[in-house]
Amino acid sequence: MRNVWIITRREFASYFATPLAYVFIVIFLALTGAFAFYIGRFFDRGLANLESFFIYHPWLYLLLVPAVAMRLWAEERKSGTIELLMTLPVTTTEAVLGKFFAAWAFIGIALALTFPMWITINVLGDPDNGVVIASYLGSLFMAGAFLAIGSCVSALTRNQVIAFIVAATVCFLFTMSSLELVLNFFRAWTPEFLVEVISSLSFLTHFQSLTSGVIDLRDIVYYGSLIVFWLFANVAAVDLRKAA
Repeated sequence: MRNVWIITRREFASYFATPLAYVFIVIFLALTGAFAFYIGRFFDRGLANLESFFIYHPWLYLLLVPAVAMRLWAEERKSGTIELLMTLPVTTTEAVLGKFFAAWAFIGIALALTFPMWITINVLGDPDNGVVIASYLGSLFMAGAFLAIGSCVSALTRNQVIAFIVAATVCFLFTMSSLELVLNFFRAWTPEFLVEVISSLSFLTHFQSLTSGVIDLRDIVYYGSLIVFWLFANVAAVDLRKAA
């Protein structure tokens, strides 16, 4: 864990060494505010909750999280520093975890900076803060799953644009899998149990459960399993690169 912490600290500091971190945070805060107040019509709804704030998080993450993840390994491969990293006394797993935790912490900070929204609803009314906390946890876990997918894809290419497009596409498929339009397509030629499996793979299904204030172990296991699976695939991809 010491090596993981060292890599995490190094990677996290590198975000703030360039304007990238500040641009991302400003864009994230601006978009979440715009979606909540203007598109979600926060004040017109007359309800002291953050439903109009969290409902757009999956769609924001579809673009913003792959943008953060695309540089994790693609930049290392393009610049050739991945060979230098792999010669250090760290394992591939430690390197993957360190980069992932740094990026996840960075996204977590961006999410935490939306706390004025939470203060706003407490000033305007008497919200259920337990639901708000569950929603924030759900958003953070969902971001972690998006990030794990993006990190794995980034390890497969040296082109950041390709990494971004492929990661966003894969995340989009996971997000859309519970919509009736998609499920009706599969119902026409697949058994019902398979349709239910496809529906259960959706980010939306599990995120909506958490934003309702119900912290179900199945939702936590779902996001945790996705993160573990894609990070395992990330390690395998980097190891294949080393072997080549």
